Amino acid sequence: MSVLIDRRQQARHRSTVNRQRFLRRHREHIRRAVSQAMGKRSITDIDQGEQVSIPGPDVTEPVFDHGPGGRRTTVHPGNREFLTGDRFPRPRGGGGGGGQGRASDRGQGMDDFAFHISRDEFLDFMFEDLALPNLVRRQLAGSDSTRPRRAGFSSSGTPNQIHIVRTLRAAHARRLATTGPLRARLNALCSELDQLENESAGDAERAELVARIEALRQRLDRIPFIDEFDVRYNLTVREPRPSSRAVMFCIMDVSGSMSQATKDMAKRFFILLHLFLRRHYEHTEVVFIRHHTSAREVDEEEFFHSRETGGTIVSSALRLMRGILSDRYPTSAWNIYAAQASDGDNWNDDSSICQRLLIDQLMPRIQHYSYVEITPREHQSLWHEYEQVRQSFPERFAMQQVVDATDIYPVFQRLFQREEP
Repeated sequence: MSVLIDRRQQARHRSTVNRQRFLRRHREHIRRAVSQAMGKRSITDIDQGEQVSIPGPDVTEPVFDHGPGGRRTTVHPGNREFLTGDRFPRPRGGGGGGGQGRASDRGQGMDDFAFHISRDEFLDFMFEDLALPNLVRRQLAGSDSTRPRRAGFSSSGTPNQIHIVRTLRAAHARRLATTGPLRARLNALCSELDQLENESAGDAERAELVARIEALRQRLDRIPFIDEFDVRYNLTVREPRPSSRAVMFCIMDVSGSMSQATKDMAKRFFILLHLFLRRHYEHTEVVFIRHHTSAREVDEEEFFHSRETGGTIVSSALRLMRGILSDRYPTSAWNIYAAQASDGDNWNDDSSICQRLLIDQLMPRIQHYSYVEITPREHQSLWHEYEQVRQSFPERFAMQQVVDATDIYPVFQRLFQREEP
C-alpha cells in the first residue's frame, strides 16, 4: 500500500470548485445548521461564519470494488446456529475506561464530519430563496446601468476580439476576387502551351509562354493569405437596461413600552433586512425612521444605537414616510417597500389614524409593507387595525408576530420568500 503526501503550498482558491460541489451536495444539512444558528446569535455576530457538523454516513463516497463473481455456496463446518440470511450482531463495547460519559454499545464508528463555512457562504445560505416581493423593473432617464450586447462585426478592435471564422472568410473572398482574372489568364496560357507542345512549335515561342506562366504564378504567390483588410473583430456595445431601483423604509418603535429585549429583537430583524438588501440589491436605498411620540429620519448608526425613548404615536412615523415619499421617491421611478417593527402598543385612538393613512395614502404607492409585532401577549388595537389593511391589500401587506429571538429568522423568511414564477 502506497501513501502519497502532498506537501505543496496551498494556493489561494485552489479547491474552490471542490468546495462549491461539496456545499451543493450537503445543502440541506448546512441550511438546517444556519437556521439553528440564527436563533442563538446576538446582534454583533449575526453575520459571522458557522461550524457545521455532518453525520459520518452522509459524507461517505460511493466506490466500485471487484467482487468474487458468479454464484458461490460455502458450507462452514461446525455451523449449527446460523442459517442463510442471518445477520451477526455487533460486539458490545465493554471497556473499563475512566471517562465520565456512558460507553457506547455500537462498536467502532466515526465522529461527525465538522467544517467551517465562511461569512459569505453563511449569508448565501441565510438569504437563499428570498427576494423583495413585486419588484418591477423601471427605466430611469440618465441611468448608468448598462449591459454588453453583441452588435455584429467591425474592421477595428483589439486582438482578443478577433473573430477567426469571419476573418478567414473575408480573406478567402478577397483572394477569389483578386486572383480570379489572373487564374483565368494562367489557365488560358497553360492550355495554349499544351497545344503548342502537341503541334511541335518552335522553342522560342514555347519559352515565351513558359516565362509568361511563371510571371503569373509569381504574382499569385505574392498575394497574402491574410491581409489587414481581412481582419474582423467582434463588436460589443453597451446598451442601457431597466434598473430595479428600490427604497426600503425601516420603521422602528423605540417608545417606553418597548423593553430592552424587545428593542434588541427589533434590531436583529432590521440587521437581517439590511444585510439582505446590501447583499442582493445594488440599487436599493434604505431610509431609517425611529419614532416614539414623534418620528425622525436618522442614519444607520443612530438607528441601531441611539437610546432616545418616549411615548408612542405610530402615525408620526407614517406621516414622515409620506412626506419623504413625496419629496424624494416618485412612484414612477422607484419600487417602494416598508418594514415596521413594534410591540403593538399605541396611543389612544392613533391606531385608527394609522389604518386610514395606510389605506388611503401609502399602500396605493407601495410595492409591499411588512409589519412585525414583537410581543408575547395578546394583540392590541394596532394589530386589529392593520388586519383591515391586510384585507384591503392581501398581496402587498404582510403581518407576523415574534415572541422570542428564535422566531426572527423564520418570520423574516416568510415575509420575503421568493415567489414561484
